[in-house]
Amino acid sequence: MEAYKKEFIEFMVDCQVLKFGDFVTKSGRKTPFFVNTGFYRTGTQLRRLGAYYAEAIKNTFGLDFDVLFGPAYKGIPLTVAATVAISEKYGADIRYCSNRKEVKDHGDKGILLGSPIGDGDKVVIIEDVTTAGTSIEETLPIIKAQGNVTPVGLVVSVDRMERGKGEKSALAEIEEKYGLKTTAIVTMAEVVEHLYNKEYKGKVVIDDKLKAAIDAYYEQYGVRA
Repeated sequence: MEAYKKEFIEFMVDCQVLKFGDFVTKSGRKTPFFVNTGFYRTGTQLRRLGAYYAEAIKNTFGLDFDVLFGPAYKGIPLTVAATVAISEKYGADIRYCSNRKEVKDHGDKGILLGSPIGDGDKVVIIEDVTTAGTSIEETLPIIKAQGNVTPVGLVVSVDRMERGKGEKSALAEIEEKYGLKTTAIVTMAEVVEHLYNKEYKGKVVIDDKLKAAIDAYYEQYGVRA
């Protein structure tokens, strides 16, 4: 596993973004782990987060795209942090854009904030996690309504590696249904590999009991095909 992936996993634990316990996902699944990027709360944290996203984006998509789109609300700081990091790390001046939940009818009007999107633009979408692909269904129509736009791909922080609405993973379903390339900074398999029965800052984050709960979750929701 690449060093930056190990660093990112530990970074999520430090920021309490990656948590273990009893949670319910947006899609209604009870899960023993949860990723909440709302816990990135400082400038230093966002700077590091943006750098990790920038590396994952460049590794998968290169820099041949125009706009990084972050769906409201969590996608707004993600797209800002990542475009700043892309500029600093790679010297590419990618535009950022997000949507508003409500259309603004005065001043800077419309449903978008940040850069406009128009004909010929290639767009990469950035999100925190995707469990069942419900968010992308809301996001793509907004992007495509702006003109002759090409959605290139989707990047998330963690691939939960579970089924979407069928037997394939949510990210695989998105690739198949929408023709989008997808990537993640890390997968849950990599998270478990790095943290299982290993001491981090004086504590074993994933012990045998938690590993069994994670295994049981994947037995129910893991990819079948």
